[in-house]
Amino acid sequence: MTWLEITLLIGSGILTGFINTLAGGGSVISLSVLMFLGLPPQVANGTNRIGVLFQTLSSTGSFRRYKVLSLKEGIRLAIPAVIGSLIGAQLAVDINKQLFNTVIAILLVLIMILMFIKPAQWIKGNEELIGKRPGWIQLLVFFGIGLYGGFIQVGVGYFLLAGIVLGAGYNLVKANALKVWIVLLYTPFALFVFIMNDQVNWAFGLVHAIGNVIGATVGARMAVKRGAEFVRWVIVAFILITAADLTGIIDVRGWLS
Repeated sequence: MTWLEITLLIGSGILTGFINTLAGGGSVISLSVLMFLGLPPQVANGTNRIGVLFQTLSSTGSFRRYKVLSLKEGIRLAIPAVIGSLIGAQLAVDINKQLFNTVIAILLVLIMILMFIKPAQWIKGNEELIGKRPGWIQLLVFFGIGLYGGFIQVGVGYFLLAGIVLGAGYNLVKANALKVWIVLLYTPFALFVFIMNDQVNWAFGLVHAIGNVIGATVGARMAVKRGAEFVRWVIVAFILITAADLTGIIDVRGWLS
């Protein structure tokens, strides 16, 4: 491995870990860099899970230290997501990639619109919903989110945030903490599937993870210190970037390669 490769992996890891912890969509960067360095798309997808695992481990610890994370609530929501991620990671269907990306982009924009229609719920949360046992609809939603996360990972954080804020009643700071905890719980299962299919480059993944951990630590601290309103605007910005990239309006992967 050359010094240029190491620099690219750690640098992109820092940015990815920061974005994924504070908002979501950072995997667009990591996947682009991994493929630029020569990994096939499937291997880049699997290798990216190493960084995701370490960044969520780091940010979960940070949010715990800041006392904004409920582990119990996260586990309840993670169970259907874990099941979904296992299925998503094994998907080998013939899917129209452009149609898939367009649908995801539309859903992301809808989430952004909801953030403006009900800004108070995203910033302050809804005490009436917090702590309630998840209903069947909520379980199905998190199963679907896990399915998507296991399949591609890019942008899954936005869907988790929407499910946690609107379904479980937490504000954006606490929802961010739950988001990384849930991703930490399901990522090992998805990673295992990629390992079994020999689609993980350990050298690239572990070096990339060094940057992921640094970025995640900074992102968690900023989320807590700056508050939910700041996080909301960061999420809006990155939703627009992610949606534009998915629909081909801009080409983040092209810029990075």
